[in-house]
Amino acid sequence: MSTENKEKFMKTYANLPLGIRQEIILVLNDGRPITWDVAFVEVQTDTPLSKQILEKLTLLEII
Repeated sequence: MSTENKEKFMKTYANLPLGIRQEIILVLNDGRPITWDVAFVEVQTDTPLSKQILEKLTLLEII
């Protein structure tokens, strides 16, 4: 996983208003919706799912 993408995500997440963090930001290829809070937990713990999340957020130019 790119450390740069992880840092961009963490910086973006830190600047979000609390109410926005429960909103869905992307849907994975298998149909699972991902909120900012779910993405944060996955990215923070470096799970295999976090790689997919960071790649998709980068592709969508969210981070």
